[in-house]
Amino acid sequence: MASPSAVLQSEWTKIRSVRSTVWTLVLAFVVTVGLGAVICLVFNNQWSSMSDSDKATFDPTNTSFFGTSLGQLALIVFGVLVIATEYSTGMIRTSLAAVPQRGSFYAAKVAVAGLLALVVGMATSFITFFLGQALLGSHKAHIGDPHVFRAVFGAGLYMTLLVLFCVGAAAMLRSPMLGLGILMPFFFLVSPILRAVPKVKNVAKYFPDQAGQKIMQVVQTSDNHTPYGPWGGILIMAVWVAAALAGGFLVLKNRDA
Repeated sequence: MASPSAVLQSEWTKIRSVRSTVWTLVLAFVVTVGLGAVICLVFNNQWSSMSDSDKATFDPTNTSFFGTSLGQLALIVFGVLVIATEYSTGMIRTSLAAVPQRGSFYAAKVAVAGLLALVVGMATSFITFFLGQALLGSHKAHIGDPHVFRAVFGAGLYMTLLVLFCVGAAAMLRSPMLGLGILMPFFFLVSPILRAVPKVKNVAKYFPDQAGQKIMQVVQTSDNHTPYGPWGGILIMAVWVAAALAGGFLVLKNRDA
């Protein structure tokens, strides 16, 4: 029986030795920080031409995180590749032969991926915030302002939960192509589109990304009003993550590799 520390070390070695998984995290960082900085610079330069209503509802903190919508695509790829790659290469059989306790194997993979996503997510969120606010000039928010720290911390938490959701979904789908083919269109196209459709937008508010992103908002407007608050949104997302991870474990436990 493999010891928990040995299993964790094995999963850490797998992740850091595969360039594609490492580069997805680097790409998520660069895109989120870079796009957020560009958007903040544009708002600062266009401030004088904005309407009074737009100025009144301007959310400098959330503006920093505009790049998250694109950067999260790289996080989706990371979450899928963490486990689905082993199915596509056939390495899953070797892994389970070395660690026949499937619960331990799955828990170690989730723990390593989640911890790495947490570190990268928090670093990304705080750097994105401080760089974005510096570029906003006099229109910036401060980390000590009401609800700002919650939003910045929550952005990193959102990225972590997104990765874990994708790990669970990929464990159920057992294919990188299928996982990416479903998750990327859902988060990049389906969810944003349904959010804008009047008859289904109330349902779309409970999708994991729509609910989770609520925590990054500081200024509440009629456009982003929901029946739950920031922490309620992240809790909804956490429920989605728990369901995905549970589903992934059941598939791994009950199906042949």
